[in-house]
Amino acid sequence: MIINHNIPALNTYRSLSINNTNTNKSLSKLSSGLRINNAGDDAAGLAISEKMRSQIRGLDQASRNAYDGKSLLQTAEGALNETHSILQRMKELAVQSSNDTNTQFDRTEIQKEIEQLKTEIDRISRDTEFNTMKLLDGTMGSTASGVGSGFLSAAYEVVGIGIVAGEYTLQSVKTIKGDTTNTSRTGGIDSNPNVTFVPTTTAAGGDGLGAKYGDYRFEATKNLGGSYSFTLHGPDGKYEVLDNRTAGSDLKFEKLGINLKFGKTADLSGSGTFSFTVSEDIELKLSGKSGSPTDGIEVKLTAAGYKGGSLNVGGIQFEARVGFATAANASTNITVFDDSIKLHIGANADQNMSISVLDASSRALGVNVVDLKSQKTANAAITIIDTAINRVSSERSKMGAIMNRLDHTIKNLGTTSENLTASESRIRDVDMAKEMMEFTKNNILSQASQSMLAQANMIPQGVLGLLR
Repeated sequence: MIINHNIPALNTYRSLSINNTNTNKSLSKLSSGLRINNAGDDAAGLAISEKMRSQIRGLDQASRNAYDGKSLLQTAEGALNETHSILQRMKELAVQSSNDTNTQFDRTEIQKEIEQLKTEIDRISRDTEFNTMKLLDGTMGSTASGVGSGFLSAAYEVVGIGIVAGEYTLQSVKTIKGDTTNTSRTGGIDSNPNVTFVPTTTAAGGDGLGAKYGDYRFEATKNLGGSYSFTLHGPDGKYEVLDNRTAGSDLKFEKLGINLKFGKTADLSGSGTFSFTVSEDIELKLSGKSGSPTDGIEVKLTAAGYKGGSLNVGGIQFEARVGFATAANASTNITVFDDSIKLHIGANADQNMSISVLDASSRALGVNVVDLKSQKTANAAITIIDTAINRVSSERSKMGAIMNRLDHTIKNLGTTSENLTASESRIRDVDMAKEMMEFTKNNILSQASQSMLAQANMIPQGVLGLLR
């Protein structure tokens, strides 16, 4: 018999320590409700769980971001609703002033209200805010600046969310043409003359020689001696007379900048008239460079029918006041800067969406030039105001579409967060019933170990019998 080492007691003590440790672990899990309370409980599970927690908290914040973005859009759209009402009133006043039953005094009084309405549009644009941020003053949209020659317009604005920041080139190809098809003709004029332009002509509307855009009327008067007197009336009220001419094939009206070429002398058999239209066709092409999108976007328009205002080419809004291009082949380099607001609607980097909000000032909408003090300007103002109404309508429709999109975004974020939470719970949370079973087992084993340790400690006392 030995007493220095009580092997049964040591074995029992080791089992008691293990059972106490397991009991303590079960108590920790049952008290916290977590299966993983520290890295030692499950190292891999802890790493996976923490990543999931990061995603869940990010998704929940992204959902709140989306709600805030929707609130911002609702604020801006509500302000544009009042701008719409003002523009509708301006349209009503423009139609009223276009009627010549109004005196000059009446139109002056109407203009007073127009000026106040312009001021209110600018105030709404300037003062509409969300969290102290200006919404409608043009600082919440992509902007563009351009350098180049040949374009009369130098005001650019990026609209929509389709175009990205980068370098672009805008090119125009201009063709001036005289359209003699479907013209009215009377008397001794039988064919379609070829309308060309005097070599020294400049672009339409320029000083000096130049063909003006618009409708022309040509009059041929046959004299008794067989000669002709030709008169050409321009769209601006000017006219030019060629006297004592034969019915040749080339009639050059140098002051008006127009050549009329008839196919044969028989085309002029007597006195008569015909009308034709001089117009300008412009083909615009927007191309990206230096990493920007390279798919060219082409827009064709007729300058004679284009009265300025907004023109959208590939997502860039051009604010043209008069005509569009002065050169036959103009080119402008444009740099697009992305100043649109970003809504971060995801848990990870770059999971965001861009929102551009238009500049809703009277200048940007084009109504700052509305003048109802004459019938002519009031009539022209109707088109300007209609363009502004359409632009505000388009912006409000875009905002409504984005708000509807954000509703789906919020629902998707909530669903994803819920599913990730369920997955994280399966890794991190404890099964209370199972763990209670483990705790009961370990607790019983601990109590049994304590009893057996007491018995093991009694064994060395048998040595005392040998000493009596």
